[in-house]
Amino acid sequence: MLDDLKMIHERDAQDALGIAEKSWEQLGHQYDFELAPVTAENIVFAGMGGSALAAQVSLSWPGYDRPFEIVRGYDIPAYVSSKTLFISSSYSGNTEETISALEQAGEQGAQIVVMCSGGRLAEIAGEKGYPLVQIPAGLQPRHAVLYMFKATIDILQKAGLLTKEASELEAAAQFLKGKVQAWVPTVATKDNVAKQIAQECIGKSVVVYGGPKLYPAAYKWKISFNENAKQVAWVNQIPEFNHNEFLGWTKQPVNKPYTVIDLRSSLEHPRVQKRFEVTERLLSGMRPSPIVVEAEGDTLLGQLLWTIQLGDFVSLYTALLNGLNPTPVDLIEKFKKALNE
Repeated sequence: MLDDLKMIHERDAQDALGIAEKSWEQLGHQYDFELAPVTAENIVFAGMGGSALAAQVSLSWPGYDRPFEIVRGYDIPAYVSSKTLFISSSYSGNTEETISALEQAGEQGAQIVVMCSGGRLAEIAGEKGYPLVQIPAGLQPRHAVLYMFKATIDILQKAGLLTKEASELEAAAQFLKGKVQAWVPTVATKDNVAKQIAQECIGKSVVVYGGPKLYPAAYKWKISFNENAKQVAWVNQIPEFNHNEFLGWTKQPVNKPYTVIDLRSSLEHPRVQKRFEVTERLLSGMRPSPIVVEAEGDTLLGQLLWTIQLGDFVSLYTALLNGLNPTPVDLIEKFKKALNE
């Protein structure tokens, strides 16, 4: 079915697969904004949903040499002060939780940078004189993650807080450019691992596990299944999994309608790698055998981006198998409207 290009074209009306194929280009986008080096004791990143994903990825690469917190809600930590670099992120620019957090950060005197495609956040940045990183518009937030990731890296670089070489992004983009060609619609299912994994996910809840280094990718897989495939998905991290959820697989429910996906990296701590192996052995027969995805790439950034993009293709193909157009999120829009009634 996934080799039927006519069906794919009809169901994928907004060409989400085409966006995924070209997403590596987002890593080369040039942003025009002014930001002087800052003195900051901590960094706080406010964003919801897809607009927070860039921050999640940045926890693994480049990482931070000072306290860093992601705020997914209306309120900010009490410690936010003039010594805080506060990044306010909303792709639409109209996310009410992020606007609330931004207003509080302003009241507490934080050093503020705004990243959005427009909306109310852009207006506030103009009114208050905050540096504004303008993200290209026209996409769903989850499809603009690499735009926002590049913007995050640019902010850190200009602020003098980048812990890695920004040039690594260019190499990673070229690596990703070549790799995504193995997952595009014209590659037959027998040779296309993204299509193969999608076929294992139909009619089941998807459970994705990653170690600390690939957890951001695992979280992106969960969001992509939710929003692209309109399918329930869960995520957890090794080793925390082994201290609680591990036992949850042993008894109930007896009938386990799940697809388990392990995202594994050769760069994880050796004990994390062993935990995946021991977990698989001890839970054999108690849970579905995991689909093991070994991240490709010689660098952590390469592995992160490779794994994220594979998950995008898998979730998009799952949507098509579900008979759905993957792009619209009508119920979320309905929910937002109902909140304002």
